[in-house]
Amino acid sequence: MSTNPTLLQVDFSWKKFKGLITYADSPSPEQQPLYIVDWNAIKSPHLVFTRPSENRTIGTGTLHAVRINADFEVAGRKGTLVAQKRFKTLYTHQSYAFSEDPHKPVTLTWTSSSGFTNWDFVCVDERQRAVARYRAKIWGVKKIGYIEFADSEAEGTLSEAARDEIVVTGMTLFYCMWLRVNNIFSLFGSAFHRTGGSKS
Repeated sequence: MSTNPTLLQVDFSWKKFKGLITYADSPSPEQQPLYIVDWNAIKSPHLVFTRPSENRTIGTGTLHAVRINADFEVAGRKGTLVAQKRFKTLYTHQSYAFSEDPHKPVTLTWTSSSGFTNWDFVCVDERQRAVARYRAKIWGVKKIGYIEFADSEAEGTLSEAARDEIVVTGMTLFYCMWLRVNNIFSLFGSAFHRTGGSKS
């Protein structure tokens, strides 16, 4: 069975207590995942993304109890998901994977909308063209979400580096926002956060 490069499925394995990311139309649930995500609530980095086919870490995500920004590392480069609004999901990060110049990053922007069952995070480029979306299931227990790439990215231009970056930043942002809505300290962080390029 062929795999669809535009849609990845995010599952949670209670047996392994890990996140498993596979192609959404994988022929078998036992197939080796594209990524494994380890969570650590106590120490940072709180999210560690591993590519099991190569047995190596491809990225990390770090959350903060008060600060509403989130830090990440992918492809050996450290970055920050910077909140542009205090009480609204509007984050930017500097992307090398989607830039035509390997030495000059472009700005990608994440926004979100939520309903009763889904929490959607949409990533757009500097021209406001959709790049990817992470649709998280708010009440999900095992199947907890999908990462979908825009068709234009999948038709020959989506690199492994771009996929890695979206997986790392998208999931880090989701847990950053989950922490914000469930942590009273983040309310203070929102109140005092300086928007824009600040990393406070």
